Amino acid sequence: MIEQITDNGSIIATIIKAGFTRKGEQFFTPCEFSQQLGYMNRPKGYRVEAHTHKQVSEKVVLTHEVLYVKSGTIKVGLFTDAFMFIKECILRQGDIILLASGGHSVEMVEDSEIIEVKQGPYSEENKIYFKPVQNV
Repeated sequence: MIEQITDNGSIIATIIKAGFTRKGEQFFTPCEFSQQLGYMNRPKGYRVEAHTHKQVSEKVVLTHEVLYVKSGTIKVGLFTDAFMFIKECILRQGDIILLASGGHSVEMVEDSEIIEVKQGPYSEENKIYFKPVQNV
């Protein structure tokens, strides 16, 4: 239900399948990631006390993206930082992927709705398009 794809010790992506469940809370990202991904399963009546978050200045070195497949099916290609193909992952309704490093591509296998979450502000100028390098 949880798959972590790595390359030379770096987390490329973390996938949480729709059927994942457990009691309590679990975070899937190291605390140094600028984008955190967690799961919470709490019983009726559980409360998170009213709170706010302090304004802090953080330096984002790499944009992380979270894709939630609201409906449909997508194919995500994963690549190393050197643009080498790692693998393709099929994600369906309810699945989530955190794209943490390396490169990626996304293809709609069928009509799909996706919710994307990433740090901002974001500029299209920050994207680097590349031709994938196939493993020999």
